[in-house]
Amino acid sequence: MMQNVHLAPETDEDDLYSGYNDYNPTYDTEELENDTAFQQAVRTNHGRRPPDGVTRPMTAVRAAGFTKAALRGSAFDPLGQSRGPAPPLEVKNEDSPEEKIRQLEKKVNELVEESCIANTCGDLKLALEKAKDAGRKERVLVRQREQVTTPENINLDLTYSVLFNLASQYSANEMYAEALNTYQVIVKNKMFINAGRLKVNMGNIYLKQRNYSKAIKFYRMALDQIPSVHKEMRIKIMQNIGVTFIKTGQYSDAINSFEHIMSMAPNLKAGFNLILSYFAVGDREKMKKAFQKLIAVPLEIDEDDKYISPSDDPHTNLVIEAIKNDHLRQMERERCVEVVKASQYVELANDLEINKAITYLRQKDFNQAIETLKMFEKKDSRVKSAAATNLSFLYYLENDFAQASSYADLAVNSDRYNPSALTNKGNTVFANGDYEKAAEFYKEALRNDSSCTEALYNIGLTYKKLNRLDEALDCFLKLHAILRNSAQVLYQIANVYELMEDPNQAIEWLMQLISVVPTDSRALSKLGELYDSEGDKSQAFQYYYESYRYFPSNIEVIEWLGAYYIDTQFCEKAIQYFERAALIQPTQVKWQLMVASCFRRSGNYQKALDTYKDIHRKFPENVECLRFLVRLCTDIGLKEVQEYATKLKRLEKIKEIKEQRIKSGREGPGGSRGKREGSAGSDSGQNCSANSKGEQLSAKLRALPGTNEPYESSSHKEIDASYVDPLGPQVERPKTAAKKRLEEDDFADEELGDDLLPE
Repeated sequence: MMQNVHLAPETDEDDLYSGYNDYNPTYDTEELENDTAFQQAVRTNHGRRPPDGVTRPMTAVRAAGFTKAALRGSAFDPLGQSRGPAPPLEVKNEDSPEEKIRQLEKKVNELVEESCIANTCGDLKLALEKAKDAGRKERVLVRQREQVTTPENINLDLTYSVLFNLASQYSANEMYAEALNTYQVIVKNKMFINAGRLKVNMGNIYLKQRNYSKAIKFYRMALDQIPSVHKEMRIKIMQNIGVTFIKTGQYSDAINSFEHIMSMAPNLKAGFNLILSYFAVGDREKMKKAFQKLIAVPLEIDEDDKYISPSDDPHTNLVIEAIKNDHLRQMERERCVEVVKASQYVELANDLEINKAITYLRQKDFNQAIETLKMFEKKDSRVKSAAATNLSFLYYLENDFAQASSYADLAVNSDRYNPSALTNKGNTVFANGDYEKAAEFYKEALRNDSSCTEALYNIGLTYKKLNRLDEALDCFLKLHAILRNSAQVLYQIANVYELMEDPNQAIEWLMQLISVVPTDSRALSKLGELYDSEGDKSQAFQYYYESYRYFPSNIEVIEWLGAYYIDTQFCEKAIQYFERAALIQPTQVKWQLMVASCFRRSGNYQKALDTYKDIHRKFPENVECLRFLVRLCTDIGLKEVQEYATKLKRLEKIKEIKEQRIKSGREGPGGSRGKREGSAGSDSGQNCSANSKGEQLSAKLRALPGTNEPYESSSHKEIDASYVDPLGPQVERPKTAAKKRLEEDDFADEELGDDLLPE
């Protein structure tokens, strides 16, 4: 085994790197200038070395990018940049014949495109004019090419395009004789490849002219010129031939054409026409066979898309509506269900019926859904429970709580462990205000199915109603761990923290909410309200303004923004908000009074006067408007001041008489019923309590620095400032046990009541 082992000699240990500096003297380039043989070889014509010299490998006479001049101090410039900039481009001669031909060819192409676009837009006359213009310019182009170049250089593709477009536009404008002549020019020109296919178009024109014999002739001529590899085109031409035979009454020939099509490439039109042809000749047996072939043709569309119109054609839509629920469709559905019921998959039939009811619900056909579900009242317990759960849900949506409770009881009695039924029963009890009992049903639903998120959400709402905020918060936090991005859950957590008087936590959870639904205007306005209560006006303005951007019709937000600009002495900017409020509530005079007040504060007295006059025309009984009119007219020195003063005195006198009558009625024999804290027409406008946020803002507007003017009208109307859940008006309404599977579109074999959520 040691015979293949070779030991290194000991002499090598003295110098490990010996031999690295040894090289062939042939490759020594340092002494090339002194090498007489090399210099002589360079000076010879062919660079050959003398035969008596030492042989050397062949090398380039001059290295790339290197010269001896570089060794003498010249700059290294391998890219030749020292030679200066490149010479300017040659100026294009627009008067040359080639350039004129190129421009004319471009113009012809543009005219053809414009003609096609006009045809697409329905402007057939303009399309024809453009096509004719393109034809004239193309003939000029051909003559110019013949003068400059040889005939072989003529652009045949452009000529073909111009002639074909012209013939198409003639046909579209029903100028059939001109269209046929143009097609003949193309077909007879042997230089156009595959021009024979256009005989199909000529056949179509003859068919429109009811010249059926010539139409068939040209169809057959086109068919002869199309190779068999173009199967689809040949089938379409044969279909045209068959239709033409039907129009001429030659049903046997039509049958031959359609039978050939159904054997080669069956389609719906050919199958239908074949049935009609057999009907015309009275062959019932072959009609049946043709019908079997017809229904065997694949539709190549999904079952759900079968009755969806593929276009906006009103005729097509009308046909689809007619066949959507015709006798054949009804028979198809009934037989399908009957076959399933008679099979071993009877449970599947029940689920199909439930699924049908849910489809009716999605189509908002509640009556059909209820009728379908009521069929299960006498079925076995599981199916009965599922149907009763959905019926309870439907009646709950319609606010028929008695029926909802009845079917919820039926669902619970049929299946005591159905969490959906227990949740719906809890909802009906919740709607009647018995929150403790509702909580018990939700707890039982959770004991049966700990993943029932609807029951967990609803029990959180129940605890809120019972003011057990810690337990409500615990429920919503558990739900948040399951549904991380649920906007409803995030809002409820923020709302609970707000009720617990922890605005910082409420703001934090609302920030998470707007990260999920960044365009929710109510969530943004709620953030603005919390920041405003904390005294952070800049942040409050930011979120109120964002809320206004996404929903510029919230009166509460509009009023806050207007008050903010007045408070910061930017009355001109407040005008647009109060004007929008006046558009939203045109019968509320206070918004128009605010607009006039902003004009007056900003120094635009003339505009303020015009606005007050306009308000007076709309609300002639408004005392505040007349007071400002009297004040402004007095300051400006207008003659109308006396007229407005007289009206003001008359209205004040009427108002005083009404107040005296009210006062005497309260102090009469019936005893004192308490005094109101302020009158509706008083300057301070303290006729309503400041419990709601809208009233607080109105009070703030009245209390702005430097003003004691009454912005409220005598017919004050409170503003609804209550916050609604960002996903709809279901914040304080318990969920039905139906959300989860609607979102996943997953219909299981059990608990099919979990399929919908009130919207």
